[in-house]
Amino acid sequence: MRILRNLSRDRLATISLLIIAVTIIAGIFAPLFAPFDPNEINMSLRYASPSWGHLLGNDHLGRCILSRIIYGIRPSVLWVLVVLFISVLVGAILGFLAGYFRGKIDAIIMRTCDTMLSFPGYVMALAVIGILGVGLENILIAFALIKWAWFARVIRTSVMQYAELDYVKFSKATGISDFKIIFKHIVPVTFSDIAVISSGSIGSMILQISGFSFLGLGIQAPNPEWGMMLNEAREVMFTRPELMLAPGLAIVIVVSAFNFLSDSLQVALDPKLVISKNKYKENSPYSAVKVREKEVAN
Repeated sequence: MRILRNLSRDRLATISLLIIAVTIIAGIFAPLFAPFDPNEINMSLRYASPSWGHLLGNDHLGRCILSRIIYGIRPSVLWVLVVLFISVLVGAILGFLAGYFRGKIDAIIMRTCDTMLSFPGYVMALAVIGILGVGLENILIAFALIKWAWFARVIRTSVMQYAELDYVKFSKATGISDFKIIFKHIVPVTFSDIAVISSGSIGSMILQISGFSFLGLGIQAPNPEWGMMLNEAREVMFTRPELMLAPGLAIVIVVSAFNFLSDSLQVALDPKLVISKNKYKENSPYSAVKVREKEVAN
């Protein structure tokens, strides 16, 4: 309740949350919101200008751009959320094991994470795509294989911080099982950290998915996807720039909404940041994040 109350006071967070909710609902129920079949070809409407029947116009095959934007939410956003959930779940399990039990378990998990993180993300993704072939499914598999290691390392650091608190040590001394301590005492306090790092990763993953599709490595035609729509409109970007404007704005708006929500969520979950943010608005030329960095440094 406190989180929702803090978020409701932030107008930018409210707008971002509304945009994300509308986007997800439109993607799930795309057949209800899309006015036409996204793959329906009508050459008589080739490069047709926006009209009441086709609000965003038509592409080089006469397909409805608005319908393709709506259906493109599924690979561009919804599947990213699924992969993010899987990556966070795997990373959280391994991060909790490494951060709480330490010792050999921590060493094995962290050395595996170091191995995975030693390769740049795009290079790893390209390697997986080269082995498995092009396609959205293979890119999602590559992301799942790459992202879990980063989440595991970050969550491990958070767990190690809370595992040293007095009430956790007291619980161990009284004979409570380790897994009960983890679920009862550590999971609730680390949930805010997990929520913040997860929400902050969505935007970059959407951009990466769109980037690979723009290069022709992602979802294949005729299935709609925002990055692929940008690639299809590239040939007429100077004569018909509006064809690139629609998917480009969709990417910018959704990614910005997730980033703004991530920043607001971080502030809402940390009361100190609420005070710091208010100080920033009134007096400081620095952002709330900079204020927090100062507090940590001191």
